[in-house]
Amino acid sequence: MRHVMKGITTMASRRVGVRSALVAVAAGLALYPLSAAEPITGRWVTAEKDAVVAIGKCGKALCGSIEKFLILPKGGNDQRDINNSDPAKRQRKLLGTAILTGLAPEEGVWRGQVYDPKTGKTYTSEVRRKDAKTLEVKGCVGPFCQTQVWKRVG
Repeated sequence: MRHVMKGITTMASRRVGVRSALVAVAAGLALYPLSAAEPITGRWVTAEKDAVVAIGKCGKALCGSIEKFLILPKGGNDQRDINNSDPAKRQRKLLGTAILTGLAPEEGVWRGQVYDPKTGKTYTSEVRRKDAKTLEVKGCVGPFCQTQVWKRVG
């Protein structure tokens, strides 16, 4: 009888040990997500080196606004959003306009929308930090995407 009780006690303690290990692993995974999106806030020079976009908190998401023109458009710093598909927005200044909106972390990247003031169109977007000084900004229409590389303002 003593042998049987010892076997039951050993099995019970193994179960507790396995449960404790599983709880510890689960807690660790919750603290360190496997595919967390790298932070992308800061000031970035666009691929065409014509503007600086400042990315920061906008409510619960991130957004990026044109902070400065590096190459002045025809209208200078007073350039309006003349190509916008929404006629009501064509009189707004481009300087200060959010061109990245609704960016939220998902599967290791930031997903949202990107607005192209040169065409007046908005695309789905995926933004990822490649390293401390490099940002990859992708705009897509359906399966067709175009990627730009932006550099952190130094």
